[in-house]
Amino acid sequence: MSYSENVLSALKARYPYQPEFLQAAEEILKTLQPALDKNPVYEKNKILERLTEPERTFSFRVEWVDDKGQIQVNHGYRVQFNSAIGPYKGGLRFHPSVNEGILKFLGLEQILKNSLTGTPIGGAKGGADFDPKGKSDNEVMRFCQAFMIQLYRYIGATVDVPAGDIGVGGREIGYLYGAYKRLTTRYEGILTGKGLTYGGSLARTEATGYGLVYFTDAMLKDRGDSLKGKICSVSGAGNVATYCCEKLYQMGATPVTVSDSRGFIYDPNGIKVDVLEQVKQQERAPLSRYAELVPTAKFTPVSAYPAGRHPVWDVKVDAAFPCATQNELNEEDAKALLKNGCKCVAEGANMPSTIGAINEFLKAGIAYGPAKAANAGGVATSQLEMEQNAGMTAWTFEEVDGKLHNIMTNLYNNAAATAREFKLDGNLVLGANIAGFRKVAEAMIAQGVI
Repeated sequence: MSYSENVLSALKARYPYQPEFLQAAEEILKTLQPALDKNPVYEKNKILERLTEPERTFSFRVEWVDDKGQIQVNHGYRVQFNSAIGPYKGGLRFHPSVNEGILKFLGLEQILKNSLTGTPIGGAKGGADFDPKGKSDNEVMRFCQAFMIQLYRYIGATVDVPAGDIGVGGREIGYLYGAYKRLTTRYEGILTGKGLTYGGSLARTEATGYGLVYFTDAMLKDRGDSLKGKICSVSGAGNVATYCCEKLYQMGATPVTVSDSRGFIYDPNGIKVDVLEQVKQQERAPLSRYAELVPTAKFTPVSAYPAGRHPVWDVKVDAAFPCATQNELNEEDAKALLKNGCKCVAEGANMPSTIGAINEFLKAGIAYGPAKAANAGGVATSQLEMEQNAGMTAWTFEEVDGKLHNIMTNLYNNAAATAREFKLDGNLVLGANIAGFRKVAEAMIAQGVI
């Protein structure tokens, strides 16, 4: 077996109960072999064994009191995966599905994603099996305070800077930051995604969605194409999906779908971003509410979905943007997209496509932007927020957006050039993985075995 296959086999034997982590590791390791063959020093220094094992993982109990006066107990984590090129950086996810394996998959992806941005940040991920849905503001506040009591001693502005993720938006970041400040008496850039009144950055809310479209624009331009006139499907209804839709309109494209955990919307006239913001950000309502407000929109509930399929991918479109969650787009979904003439898929969520779906896209030769490259705009702008906090300054929306556009264009160019270097022009899975890996690996080798 090759070096990468040996490492993957060992991971499967050691962590059989962490399927998401093993899936991410397999997708990454199998594409790295050409770089490993080209430079044996990586194997000599056991880089893969070191890269796929977190530097440290914290697991802790989170105790809080609900509005009925009942004590609740949740499980919290922080996986500090790799700090070779900078302080740990990665989001916090509050969702019932959170476990160590999911956070390890996200953290492993984060290492390469952060490297690809060209900014000095390492990879991490964290969160808890707490569900903010259906909780009062006071309950969310008490949980966030209890969570930070356990986490604060392991993070810092030059140590580990968490951000938001699923279930952790502006409200949660505010409560977490307030608790950190009270516990440490320090006012510093310890979290990103903060409110604009206390150190947040303009354009951070829009960054992942905007960056996704900037990456797609660069990818299509390299193929002599553009987004202008394209009909697009988008999954998800959070910040990534919302601002992906907004930027698609600005680029001359039309998004016609969005989705949430209860169903999906199809509107042939195009998704109305202002209504989507009202429903999901102001009312915190399900997407069925969107259909009540927009007569041309059709809502399909999850109960009507075919088994093992997501019908959002059956809509006939030119380009697809999965922006919801991991493994939301499987091999059959990929075949449906391709059959309907889709020529571009760019991932806004983390690992939204299964390995089978990825293989279908690569085999078809369409423009395919993998998550660790295409959705890196959020963490890139988080690093820009860290810069502003460190300098005690604030940049305009246009300044941040311009920097984001440059980062995503350069990121695409780096991944594309790396793919061409290995004679696989257009394979951005290999190009992004190797480009991100080599920077981290070289830093690890330079710093010795510690």
